[in-house]
Amino acid sequence: MIEEYEYGEEDDVEYYAVRPNKTQIKRDIAVLFALGEKMSELTLTQLATLDLPENIHKAVIEVLGMPHKSARKRLLKFIAGQLHKIDAEPIIEKLARLENKSAHAVREHHIVERWRDRLIIDSNDALTALLDEYPDADRQHLRQLVRNAQKEAASAKPPKSSRLLYRYLKVLFKFEEELEEDIDGLDSEH
Repeated sequence: MIEEYEYGEEDDVEYYAVRPNKTQIKRDIAVLFALGEKMSELTLTQLATLDLPENIHKAVIEVLGMPHKSARKRLLKFIAGQLHKIDAEPIIEKLARLENKSAHAVREHHIVERWRDRLIIDSNDALTALLDEYPDADRQHLRQLVRNAQKEAASAKPPKSSRLLYRYLKVLFKFEEELEEDIDGLDSEH
């Protein structure tokens, strides 16, 4: 980058080269290094949604299987350097969306678990509340799943019906449809 400065009464213009701020460059590289570490924690499917350049994608895949030693750190530095050469904002945004989906998935999981546990413990009142909120639910199927889950819990059997109840509630709450719509939305963006 070149800045111009005027000097003297003769209106002579002298040019000085301005060096980039080294501290800011180091901060940027540290952010990109952290981005590389976050990408190394993703699954291959999640990594594919980031649309990384081929050289960065290969390097991140290579980092996935490496132990936390100096070779891994060198490769992460290489990834940070490569990310510094391109516009990393779209990658950062996509990664933030992936992390946000994970947070939503955890929240939805807890909602479904609470309802399942509530139905197993307090079947009649909880079932009435659930059916008030979701009148389209199959009342008979729900009762059967709850009854079987209660029997399994009482006899210390494997929780097959409890899992089936969980899956039914997840579909009933339409969490799986939202997840599929989000994935379809990501696919249509590309």
